[in-house]
Amino acid sequence: MVSLRLMRAGELCFIPHSISISQSSVLGIPSRARRAHFAVSNNFPRFRVFSRIRGREAAVKDGERVDDVPVPLVRVPDLENSGQEPSSLVGEVGFDWKWPPWKNLAQRYKLIGTTSLAFVICNMDKVNLSIAIIPMSHQFGWNASVAGLVQSSFFWGYALSQLPGGWLSKMFGGRKVLEIGVLAWSLATAFVPVLAGYMPGLLLSRVLVGIGEGVSPSAATDLIARTVPLEERSRAVSFVFGGLSVGSVTGLLLAPPLIQNSGWESVFYLFGFLGLAWYLGFQLIKDEDEEPSVASVSFPRSQATYMDKSGDSSLEELGSTLKDVPWKSFFSNRALWAMVYAHFCGSWGHYTCLSWLPTYFSEELNLNLTEAAWVSILPPLASVFVTSLASQFADNLIINGVETTKVRKICQSIAFLAPAFCMTLSSVDLGLQPWEVVGILSSGLALSSFALSGLYCTHQDMSPEYASILLGITNTFGAVPGIVGVALTGYLLDSTHSWSISLFAPSIFFYLTGTVVWLLFASSKPQNFSKKDG
Repeated sequence: MVSLRLMRAGELCFIPHSISISQSSVLGIPSRARRAHFAVSNNFPRFRVFSRIRGREAAVKDGERVDDVPVPLVRVPDLENSGQEPSSLVGEVGFDWKWPPWKNLAQRYKLIGTTSLAFVICNMDKVNLSIAIIPMSHQFGWNASVAGLVQSSFFWGYALSQLPGGWLSKMFGGRKVLEIGVLAWSLATAFVPVLAGYMPGLLLSRVLVGIGEGVSPSAATDLIARTVPLEERSRAVSFVFGGLSVGSVTGLLLAPPLIQNSGWESVFYLFGFLGLAWYLGFQLIKDEDEEPSVASVSFPRSQATYMDKSGDSSLEELGSTLKDVPWKSFFSNRALWAMVYAHFCGSWGHYTCLSWLPTYFSEELNLNLTEAAWVSILPPLASVFVTSLASQFADNLIINGVETTKVRKICQSIAFLAPAFCMTLSSVDLGLQPWEVVGILSSGLALSSFALSGLYCTHQDMSPEYASILLGITNTFGAVPGIVGVALTGYLLDSTHSWSISLFAPSIFFYLTGTVVWLLFASSKPQNFSKKDG
C-alpha cells in the first residue's frame, strides 16, 4: 500500500520510502519511488503524482528488481515557483478537484440555470405589489379601482416591450437583452417607495418594471432556441419559466414578515437589490471562457444554422434587419393566431388571479395579511411540482415518437380545462369550507403550468430562428389581460361586490374558448417564414 500525506502549501509533502510497487506501475513505466505534492493553482487545487526514473532507467530491466531508495522531501512552493518540473520527475498522473462544482457544466446548463434564477427574481418583483397594495391602499386611501389601476400599470410597459424585446433578442442575442432587462426592472423596483406618494411617478416606475420584465420572456426563448435541442426543450422551458412559480412563492413568503417588521417599503428595496446582485453575478458567468455548449447533441439543420449566427449587429444593420423580418408570413399563419388567442386566454386567468387572489383570500375568506399571503403561496408552490412532471411527460412522449403537435395540444388542453373546472366549483355556492376552496383553486392553477410544455414550447418548435419574435407577438396580446383584466376586475368588484362575477367568470370563459381554438388550429410543425415572404 502507498500512503500519502498532503500538507498545506508551504509544508512538506512526502511518501514513506519503504514502498512496494510492481513494475507495471500507474504510468506503465518500471518506476522506483513516488513523490506527491499538492499544487494550488489560481482556480482550484490539483493533486499530482510523479515518477522518479532518471538515472535509474539503465538499472531497470525486465524481471529485474532494484532496491528501494529514500525519496527527498520537497517543498510545495519550490515546485510551483520553479516554472518547470524537477529534473528527476518525468512522469505525471493526476486529477483536478474542480471548484466551483458547476465549473464543468455545459454552457447551456449554466445559462439555463441563471436565466431561471432571473425569472425567480422577476416574479418576486411582480407579486410584491399584490401584497404591499393592501397596506399601501390603507395609507394612501385607495379604493379597489385605484388599486387595480396601480397594479395594471405594470402591464402597460410589459405589453409595449414584447415586440421590441423579441426583435432585439434576435439581433443581439437573448443573453444581452436579459441582463439589461434585469438591471432596468431592479432599479425601477427600488424606486417605488420614493415615488409612491406621487401617483404619476408611481405609475411610471411600475411601467418601467414592466418594460424590463417584458423583454425577458423573449430573451429566454431566444437563448433556449439557440442552445437547447428538441428532446430537451420541454424541460429547459419548464425549468426557466418555472422560476416564475418559485419567484411567486418566495415573494409571497418574504413580503408579509418584511412589511410587518420593516414597512411595505422594505420589499421593494430588498427585491430590487437582489436583481442588482444577479446582474453583477451574471457578468462573472459571461466572463468565463465559453465551451461549445451543445457539442454533444445534434440539432435540425435550420436550428444549427441559426445557432451559428452571431448575436452581434451594428447599428447600421438594424433598420434593414427589421425590414427583413417576415411580418406578413407571421400574421397570415393561422397557427400563430391560435397561439395569440391561447396566450391571451391563459394570461387572463393567470394575471387576474396573481393580482387579486391575496385580496380575495383576505376579504372573502376573512384571512389576515400574513394568512392571505401564506395561502396565496399554495398555487405557485404546487405549480413547481406540476411543472417538472409536465415537462418529463411531454419530453417522454416526444422521445417515444408521439407527434410534437399532439403533445403540445394535450398539455395546453390540461392547462386550460383544469383551472376552468376548479374555478367553476369555487364560484358556485356549494357550501364549501374556506380551506376546501383554497385547495380547489390551488389545484386548478397548478395544473395550468402544463402550458409551459404546451404553448410556451410551440414558438421554438415552429421556428428557432424567429422564436423570440413569435413570443414577442403572442406575449404582446398576452399582456393585454394584465392591463384590461386586472383593472376590470377591480371595477367589477366595486360595482357588483361579487368575486364570482368579477374574478372567476371571465377566466372560465377564456379558458374554455381558448381550448377550442387551440385544438382546432395550433401546430408545432416547423415553418420557413423567410421563404414564404421571399
